[in-house]
Amino acid sequence: MQITKYRQVVSWLFCAALSLGSFFVQGAEVEKVRIWLAPDHARLVFDLSGPAVHKVFTLNNPERIVLDIEDTKLTANLERLGLEKSPVERIRSGKNGKTLRLVLDLKHAVRPKSFELKPNQKYGHRLVLDLYEKASLVKATKTAKPQAVAGRDIVIAIDAGHGGDDPGAIGSGRVREKDVVLAIAKELKRRLDQTPGYKGQLTRTGDYYISLRGRTSAARKHNADLFVSIHADAFKDPRARGASVWVLSSRGASSEMGRWLASKENSADLIGGVGSVSLDDKDNVLASVLLDMSMTASREDSRSIAKGIHTNIKRFARMHKSYVEQAGFVVLKSPDIPSILVETGFISNPGEAAKLKTRSYQKKMADAVYKGIVQHFERKPPALTLIAQRKVKDARSYKVVRGDTLSVIASKNGVSLASLRKVNSLKNDTIKIGQVLRIPAS
Repeated sequence: MQITKYRQVVSWLFCAALSLGSFFVQGAEVEKVRIWLAPDHARLVFDLSGPAVHKVFTLNNPERIVLDIEDTKLTANLERLGLEKSPVERIRSGKNGKTLRLVLDLKHAVRPKSFELKPNQKYGHRLVLDLYEKASLVKATKTAKPQAVAGRDIVIAIDAGHGGDDPGAIGSGRVREKDVVLAIAKELKRRLDQTPGYKGQLTRTGDYYISLRGRTSAARKHNADLFVSIHADAFKDPRARGASVWVLSSRGASSEMGRWLASKENSADLIGGVGSVSLDDKDNVLASVLLDMSMTASREDSRSIAKGIHTNIKRFARMHKSYVEQAGFVVLKSPDIPSILVETGFISNPGEAAKLKTRSYQKKMADAVYKGIVQHFERKPPALTLIAQRKVKDARSYKVVRGDTLSVIASKNGVSLASLRKVNSLKNDTIKIGQVLRIPAS
């Protein structure tokens, strides 16, 4: 009888081991499929129950994309994906042994790019398939040389962080960062577009994702005079609170300068805004000097604008720090475009999340950023812009009398000596009695 019991235990353990082994070798499942549409590409996200190996290839006549996922089965419903505005006509599925084969019948040819994502706080394993339009094969960084057009608008690139499959931080009440910052970005654009001499350009206009480098490339494509990235902070401790304004750190600037000088693609890019120059025909020393000058000027303007915005937000919101902060954020690394990042508050803080999701508070935040931008550019407008032309037109005149010096005239009229020289095209401080000088707006 003891032998019989022993055999039963052994048999049970053997069966359990087989069952457990099959559990570990069991393949993944495609549990859900989502699609996000952007102006230049469509993103398909396949939610997987576990990691999986895949490969992608294209077929012509008719145009198709084939996605093979090894040792995987399909449990998701492909019928209600919302493919109407996408380049995909339909998705078919089949099995090739243990491999799940998904065939995307296309409306026209696209360029596929796929990659896998590991689990995060919101999602498990994912397989991402991006379908880029053929027109977007030309890299965004390869922009045509901007034309020096007199009387142009000052262009502000407004970047709403995250988007699409990346919701950003999620606060109490399920308020999502990507929704809050897009609403603020749209309000900021509305304010700028209503102001003569200014134009806002959104890096994303809807709920889709753009890469970090893609955001700065979009700013360069629009020949932006300023790049503003809008976010909402988060922290594991819900008591953390306060808005903040960020500019590029010295270390971040140094690393970006090295990347630009080392990259052949970057070296052919234009730097310096209107009338900008390319680095590809310069020797290493000259290219380094030109890039350093461009980044120094850009960072000085960034700090000036950031300080004004910080002061404006402080009037109605708690600030995380009493000063403008610095970091090496990728979106701040354009060497030729002043760039700032605004954290509008901690969305992980219930009190701040409740404010950030209201229309009135979003308008307050957009207004604070708007005023900081306008305050800076009214003082220091880029050349050949409407604002610069208006400033020259509004300049007063002064007739030099005995005893006057250029510095005394500047002091009397509340302007800097450098601006007085510049507006009058003076090479030195020599002036003559009876000479009429233009006085720039203070």
